Amino acid sequence: MLLVSLSGFCFFYMIPFLVSSFYSFVDNPIHREFCGVQNFRALFQNPYFLRGLKNTAWFMLVSIPLNMVLSLCVAFVVKNMKVYSNYFSLIFLIPLAVPSATSAFFWENFFGLHGTLNRFLSVFHVECIDWLESSYGMMVMVIIFIWKNIGYNMALFISGLSSIPEEYYECADVEGAGRFWKFKNITLAYLTPTTFLVLIMTFVNSFKVFKEIYIITGEYPPDSLYVVQHYMNNMFLSLNYSKLASATYILTIVIVLFVVCIFRAERKYSENLHY
Repeated sequence: MLLVSLSGFCFFYMIPFLVSSFYSFVDNPIHREFCGVQNFRALFQNPYFLRGLKNTAWFMLVSIPLNMVLSLCVAFVVKNMKVYSNYFSLIFLIPLAVPSATSAFFWENFFGLHGTLNRFLSVFHVECIDWLESSYGMMVMVIIFIWKNIGYNMALFISGLSSIPEEYYECADVEGAGRFWKFKNITLAYLTPTTFLVLIMTFVNSFKVFKEIYIITGEYPPDSLYVVQHYMNNMFLSLNYSKLASATYILTIVIVLFVVCIFRAERKYSENLHY
């Protein structure tokens, strides 16, 4: 039964990846002359690729920790609510059901030059700003990303918090432990597997913010919103498959290395926790 799934994975993922890896070491898909690492060298000399790489890294460094912290805080609030916790959690889960085009249209009208936010600020005589075209554009995308993904991470954290036995907290109360000690030595310790899972899922989902950026700004966004996927998309449209394959290869290696490091860190932390 596993052969069916394995065959589909190899056909739709592994074989295309190997083919694209081959293209990254040739001059073009037609002549297919071996050029070594020339395509990779050209990538790191390309200002657009470097700009997209820088913006993508900045976005991840800000959005991933912020999303995880806010999701954990919301999970604590929902879990400790006595009434209406289901309705409160539903508010954060609704964005998962909203199509990307609809949400992008909403945020474009909210942060646009003549949008809702500027009309509100004009009441206080604040000059209108085209938030998406300004240097604040990436922060807007961080807000959209958090709005879109906080519900999913919240559900994962609630599941992890619910799996911690209440007896641990009761024993800590008997011994006179404070809230910080219980949070550090019980909650965070036993929430470690869920935290690493949320980290991996948030890292993977952070690449999907390109969809909203593309819908709002198109193929050529402002410099502050230009990410790696824009470069790859433009290379695909210009039929420059060698550079596209090289960028894909680099991005795949980064993702794989990140996931491997996370799994090793989680395993080491779990071993130390048991000891």
